[in-house]
Amino acid sequence: MEKGLISVDRWSDHSQAYFLTHLHSDHTHGLSSSWTKGPLFCSRLTAKLFPFRFPNFKLSLLRILDIGSWHSFVLVSPSSGSETTVDVMAIDAHHCPGAVMYLFRGDFGCMLFTGDFRWEATDGRAKIGRTMLLNALERDRVNILYLDNTYCNPSFSFPSREAASQQVVDIIASHPKHDIIIGIDTLGKEDLLLYISRSLKVKIWVWPERLQTMHLLGFNDIFTTKTSLTRVRAVPRYSFSINTLEGLNKVRPTIGIMPSGLPWVVKPSEVNDNPVSSSISNLSGNRLRINGGPCTEINKKGKLRSVVRFHQYIYSVPYSDHSCFPEIEDFIKLVQPVSIKGIVSSSFCYIEPLYYFGRLCGVETSSQRLPRKSEWRDKDKNIGAKTKSNSGSSNLTDAGKRKRKIDFLGIHLRRVSVVRRAQCGAKIVENDSP
Repeated sequence: MEKGLISVDRWSDHSQAYFLTHLHSDHTHGLSSSWTKGPLFCSRLTAKLFPFRFPNFKLSLLRILDIGSWHSFVLVSPSSGSETTVDVMAIDAHHCPGAVMYLFRGDFGCMLFTGDFRWEATDGRAKIGRTMLLNALERDRVNILYLDNTYCNPSFSFPSREAASQQVVDIIASHPKHDIIIGIDTLGKEDLLLYISRSLKVKIWVWPERLQTMHLLGFNDIFTTKTSLTRVRAVPRYSFSINTLEGLNKVRPTIGIMPSGLPWVVKPSEVNDNPVSSSISNLSGNRLRINGGPCTEINKKGKLRSVVRFHQYIYSVPYSDHSCFPEIEDFIKLVQPVSIKGIVSSSFCYIEPLYYFGRLCGVETSSQRLPRKSEWRDKDKNIGAKTKSNSGSSNLTDAGKRKRKIDFLGIHLRRVSVVRRAQCGAKIVENDSP
């Protein structure tokens, strides 16, 4: 596509039309209440949440795209000055409220931008999205797929979000005398909280701003800001840390649950005392013994366990709003793109998607070397790749190169990055988040 026509989740470029996939902060960097560069296209639910996120924004700039319907608009070619018609369809991305993928069609061919997405084979909404996408493509082939490659690594294989939700419920139920702290973002994981509330018949505490978001989403009775009404609290992820949990346990027995596909790179608990021993059952009927002692992060096949206890007070559950590796592969097989470009250009496990999936596009995988970040930044500035960084990550200097690397799930991390994450309570960049 010619530069200067369309920008997706990029707000500093000079384009004629701008598209927002969802309202997570890593997709709105550069967008503000005073932004007035041009028409901004988004889903109806994102438009509803928009004024709360960006007060005083000029709402006349918003253009609502109904999911599953084609919308046409005319742009002017910056090079030739001639008019060109672009068709676009928004498709549910199953990531967070309002999140959509964009399918574009025009003189440039066919282009699909997933934004952040979760493509669960067994999920009802994903099945509807699959049919919608196939019908929209008809017999056309996607020329370029801009892909959410957050977990584009074979080590990542997640359970369904329903199964992960049940794991969270099992943990809570096995600690009837404890307060529960769950780390979430400012948007997302609502289905998890609803599942907990309905399964355990409890209200869930959220902070005041989050309660406003819940009300905008139509959840008026389940959530509360009164701590006296419930022992289950959903807190901002940035406030979820080992230090916080240790402090709370000086007042009252408390456990923390981090629902995320991103593993905590910290040493598992090795305490000798066993204050909160319990046994957890998952949906398949397998039982995982949880206690205050060591817990292995990786099983013999190199895959993450379903529930991991990384600290005396903290559990990590693989509830992810991003597609894992097998789901990404299934999606690519469905779409059959000519080319793929990852939208996550800097992460702890960044690998160019063509390295793994080039064979599905007719590209020789062996010829695909991993690109340098400097090369990546020069590409696709009009439909740009977003950047996610993790605590402690940077370009390796001569001193950095001497840092010892740790092999975790086939991914190399510098020791300094691991130490910083541990010191920060293994805080997680907003992927789902994670």
